[in-house]
Amino acid sequence: MTKALFKFDDFLKKACYFEASLILVAMLLGWFAHINPFATIHLSKASVLYGVIGTVPLFLMFLALERIERHSVAQIRQFLLRTLGPCLHRYDWVNLFILAAVAGISEEVLFRGVIQPWIEVSWGGMVGLLVSNLLFGFVHSVTPLYSILAALVGIYLGLAMDFQGERNLLTPIIIHTLYDFLAFLALIRTYRSGLVTASKN
Repeated sequence: MTKALFKFDDFLKKACYFEASLILVAMLLGWFAHINPFATIHLSKASVLYGVIGTVPLFLMFLALERIERHSVAQIRQFLLRTLGPCLHRYDWVNLFILAAVAGISEEVLFRGVIQPWIEVSWGGMVGLLVSNLLFGFVHSVTPLYSILAALVGIYLGLAMDFQGERNLLTPIIIHTLYDFLAFLALIRTYRSGLVTASKN
């Protein structure tokens, strides 16, 4: 395995600071667009339940992609192992969950809490859903395929926000957080397996 791209001592702090800064971006855009980024976050048993259940299809997709050997998929897998594996595998599950929660909250508040409703005001719900998640895919453009997959995941999260009939941003926040957390754990397992294999050779 290659050397980590980030200094271990600083990685978690910098990653959390960067993700949290998206909340400030959301608040600034929300002020400009007269949208409260947190207005549609409502705690309810249903939103928590839908969030937990809604994580399952995404994580199953992640596990399926781990088994696909096509070059475009393997390229994403190797990139994540090379860039995140050396840093993440040193952390315990609590730190990983904190990072996943910060990412889940900040990205959902920005993209589903501000950008999607902002576009919806002028262009309608379908355009808001599609355009906001094309942007979501663009900012995750590690590879062309990764960008497409991120956009599709974003659409899924956008639909989950309205699944209960009344818009609730808490549902995609929970899905996003749990998905990232489980993906981190799976990535670490694969990375550590590679370390064991390398040590035996």
